[in-house]
Amino acid sequence: MPTVFSGIQATGNLTIGNYLGAIKNWVVMQSDFDCIFCIVDLHSITMPQDPVALKEACVSNLALYIASGLDPNKSILFAQSAVSYHTELAWIFACSTPMGWLNRMTQFKDKAGKDKEKACLGLYAYPVLMAADILLYGATHVPVGEDQTQHIELARDIVGAFNRQYKVEYFEEPICINSKVALRIMSLRDGRKKMSKSDESDYSRINLTDTPDLIIQKIKKAKTDAVPNIFYDEENRPEISNLLNIYCAFTGVELDAAQVHFKGHSTSQFKDELSATIIEHLKPVQQEYKVLMTDKGQLLKIAQQGADKANAIAEKRMREIKQIVGLWDN
Repeated sequence: MPTVFSGIQATGNLTIGNYLGAIKNWVVMQSDFDCIFCIVDLHSITMPQDPVALKEACVSNLALYIASGLDPNKSILFAQSAVSYHTELAWIFACSTPMGWLNRMTQFKDKAGKDKEKACLGLYAYPVLMAADILLYGATHVPVGEDQTQHIELARDIVGAFNRQYKVEYFEEPICINSKVALRIMSLRDGRKKMSKSDESDYSRINLTDTPDLIIQKIKKAKTDAVPNIFYDEENRPEISNLLNIYCAFTGVELDAAQVHFKGHSTSQFKDELSATIIEHLKPVQQEYKVLMTDKGQLLKIAQQGADKANAIAEKRMREIKQIVGLWDN
């Protein structure tokens, strides 16, 4: 069976962007793939983090993974830093990756901003660690959003560079899977920016743990425009288009049908129905999350069991990789 690998950074609360763009699709994949889903805490520290909050986020995110439908009996769920082979393989790949390839990575430019000289090496080398995350387990398929597609292309290039350097065909190029629905859920404050859990404004996003009252408040305050009627126009009406995308992603209704449904609705009426839809769909997730968080010991046990399974796969492959590279291996 083909293997899927993916993960989400362990910073802050998971949002509906994470849920609709990633986790919801992961749940479906459990039937057709060997699934490995990671809480990527090593990637998280490419930006400054509060250590206590980071640990708490790892546990909380694991609970949200499970509450959203990821089954520890079907998928391997673990924290990235619990498997040290991720960083070991990243170093090996770093020694086969030209800096010119990394210089082309647009996400580094976006995150580093104007002061690139002060950005840490980890942020610059982030895509190499991401390639190691995927290839350590021989993952054949990687579900990601559009903003990560360039990193998967780099992982494919790294496969070629490694195989050529050592004259082997050990690694296979992973296939990038982009969800057909909700590739990018955008900010409630700016329809041209991706919804992010690291955004300074909590009103830019809906967190999976937000109360119904807070969801209603955030949707009411979500940026829209003065154009009458509810219709999709990503170029000229990015905010309304984003809200329509969110509605369609939660309900499964096609975009054309949604536009017909909301024909003649005011923006206020549309927002009321959208809020009700989000609340209804998140209710079972939030209920299960609350139950899971009452027994953090059990969550830690699940994470350890996942890490043990991941380590077993990674150790075998790293022995083979070290033999290829010529590294010492007891």
